[in-house]
Amino acid sequence: MSKAKAVDIAKKLTMIFVLILVTGFFAWKTEGAILLPMNISNLISQNAYVFILATGMLLCILTGGNIDLSVGSVVCFVGAIGAKLMVENNVNIVVAILIMLLVGTLIGAWQGFWIAFVRIPPFIVTLAGMLIFRGLSNVVLDGMTVSIADKKSFVKLFGGGADCYIKDFLGASEINATCMIAGCVAVLIFITLQLLSYFGKKKKGYDAGNFPGLIVKVAIISAVIIWVTYKLAQHKGIPSVLIWVLIVIFVYGYITSNTTTGRSFYAVGGNEKATKLSGINTNKVYFLAYLNMGFLSALAGMVTIARLSSAQPTYGQNYEMDAIASCFIGGASAYGGIGTVPGVIIGAILMGVINLGMSLMGVDQNLQKVVKGGVLLLAVIFDVVSKRGGKLIEKN
Repeated sequence: MSKAKAVDIAKKLTMIFVLILVTGFFAWKTEGAILLPMNISNLISQNAYVFILATGMLLCILTGGNIDLSVGSVVCFVGAIGAKLMVENNVNIVVAILIMLLVGTLIGAWQGFWIAFVRIPPFIVTLAGMLIFRGLSNVVLDGMTVSIADKKSFVKLFGGGADCYIKDFLGASEINATCMIAGCVAVLIFITLQLLSYFGKKKKGYDAGNFPGLIVKVAIISAVIIWVTYKLAQHKGIPSVLIWVLIVIFVYGYITSNTTTGRSFYAVGGNEKATKLSGINTNKVYFLAYLNMGFLSALAGMVTIARLSSAQPTYGQNYEMDAIASCFIGGASAYGGIGTVPGVIIGAILMGVINLGMSLMGVDQNLQKVVKGGVLLLAVIFDVVSKRGGKLIEKN
């Protein structure tokens, strides 16, 4: 293997190695507590909203480094509407779910309209949305907490509570056999999709990357999937919220890497003028990015109120920061046009590990924010410096 190929492989696997190192550090500092099956399960459940929101945020960032500051407020607003409908108006749960998804999508369409067609800067539009929907959340809830603990089917469907796990259909005693089988199937599907993608690109004459690098990446990720599955099987099995997260990851991973629409996001972020001249409707691309963000914010809102079994005016605070940080840490470029869904998920997992590890160590909440801010800054510095060929300071 040439030195250039080795460097290319190392760059692609950087965040995976960082994740392993950080996890190992916290395993050492917490005497292995972070690797306990219960904590692995909690890591997934507590960060499900980050996985969902970060996936949507990636589409916004791809269009040119744009972000959505309103997602936390939209999560709260959608959750507030859903809780009110189910509890005070006794609306059927399926109808309430559809209404919540519709509200979130309409919010995304509303913000997308101003951004895409009127060309108001996304920062301004979503900052206004953050204030508007946070205020409306207080209005809907009247400043009070609405409990949905008695809506068992909704809570179980979206992964809230202690009993929201996929049942072991094989009836094993100590290890959840259904969970282990699901993990093995997931690995087989992952390997198959990676190989099909690689050879499909080679057949069409596209740059498919280094095959040895692909083998290393597939081996590491497959090993991690099996290990996580084993840990979950030792606890209570697969959290139901993980199913929603996986659906989002697979659907949007496929869209961004295998569809014309998905590639349009990268094209706009790479060079909007050239993309427009090539015949792509760039306004539509911006609109779709924020439409999807609204839809996924609604899903994250349902996951949030299900996990906490209630709706409060304070829910969703700083969710946008978690999503944005996960994207940049996961390899998305601050300039747009670069980033992948798997990379974003690795970034979200890294943030989750840092949060959980510091919590187990008893680190002060304020210091935790300092660490997370430092990690985000380092990720963006790495992105900027790497684009300058390793030069920290750009010369005029």
